Amino acid sequence: MNKNKKPLHKQDLNFVFGKKNYVVMGIGLAFIALGFILMAGGGSDDPNVFNEEIYNFRRIRLAPTLVLIGFAIEVYAILLNPRK
Repeated sequence: MNKNKKPLHKQDLNFVFGKKNYVVMGIGLAFIALGFILMAGGGSDDPNVFNEEIYNFRRIRLAPTLVLIGFAIEVYAILLNPRK
């Protein structure tokens, strides 16, 4: 029996990403979630009445920008080298 061989029940748990990557991913997910929360609402209770609230700055500009920033942060978190 080879002494360098490890038992089968003990495996090395090597994660693909480091702690720093997961923290940055969490920040990116928070941006995406905040963007979708800000996009919600603005509808009308009566289908015969049009509500101009759907075209305000928050839903048209701010929320999609936050979602895109969140996706960019996610890409950065994936490409980030945790060993530096």
